[in-house]
Amino acid sequence: MNSPAIACQDITWNPITRTSTFTPQDREILTRHWHPVAFSAEVTDKPHAVILLDEPVVLYRTGERINAARDICSHRGAPLSKGWVQGDNIICPYHGLHFGTNGRCTRIPSEPNANLTERHRIQIYQAREEYGLVWVLMAGDSAPFAEMPTWHDSSFQRILPPAIDIAASAGRQVEGFIDVAHFAWIHHEAFAERDNPVVPTYKAEVTPYGVHAEYVSNVSNFPKALQHRAPDDFLWTRTFDVFAPFTARLSVDFPSPGERLVILNAASPISARKTRMFCAITRNFDQDLPLADVYAFNQQVFEEDRDIVELCRPEDLPLDLSLEIHIPADRSSTAYRRALSALGLGRAFTS
Repeated sequence: MNSPAIACQDITWNPITRTSTFTPQDREILTRHWHPVAFSAEVTDKPHAVILLDEPVVLYRTGERINAARDICSHRGAPLSKGWVQGDNIICPYHGLHFGTNGRCTRIPSEPNANLTERHRIQIYQAREEYGLVWVLMAGDSAPFAEMPTWHDSSFQRILPPAIDIAASAGRQVEGFIDVAHFAWIHHEAFAERDNPVVPTYKAEVTPYGVHAEYVSNVSNFPKALQHRAPDDFLWTRTFDVFAPFTARLSVDFPSPGERLVILNAASPISARKTRMFCAITRNFDQDLPLADVYAFNQQVFEEDRDIVELCRPEDLPLDLSLEIHIPADRSSTAYRRALSALGLGRAFTS
């Protein structure tokens, strides 16, 4: 199915001819939500190319401003990411057309006296920086945004591990992140134990922003090498907040009073079958320990998830709850599927 044409006021440009991996309805809904696409440090005054919802996007800075645009020049379809930035303009590498931060063409070198109209422009998207990441909103004037207050709390250390690419849908990845029943089976090498598989009763509910769940158990969150630091009688509280569609925050209370780890799982839907998983972490303890250990543990956990998520079938995340069986331990994931349905996404959502 071809991507829909990109509209700019009363001007409609030709669509990209390659096949979209999303249904038109799902893609239209997803364009109206913020998605992470890059680390802030990756975006400079040199154009940076990414893909979001099958669409090529170019990111670049002009002074203190961060910009996002469709990575296709409206003149002859050349990728703007192969061009360069000069002042407040991004310049197309094919014919040198200049485009300002509002998308309007400001100069055509071959026609210096050209009458530049509203039609002479590129598609601009909204962009913002938060939690060390660049986020893009492709359509609409506003949308809810994921909250991570500890990122702005000076008592918490900020940590940004490398991104991880997953050959699976963003919905599958997020559901795996909030699933507590798989700890004993998938993460028994990282932090859990296969002889401790019981999931105590917990609460999960659909909220106006997505899902809220609180889970208390004796499963330690320390890596295996640090399990000796977990008191035998300590109950670990994990609080999940999903900001639908694809961002989830996990807060973990550690044994010493006031110690907390917060993980923001931000899944970027490159396509319906490819996800780039960004992760922002804060903690107010162990700040003197090497960050390399944090990166290694984070990668181990997410690699363990990736190994199973990439194999799950159907590849679509079934939002119709009658399509799969469910057990009481699935409260968080069934609430997540209901939250995605509430957005208007399809019966077997493709990402």
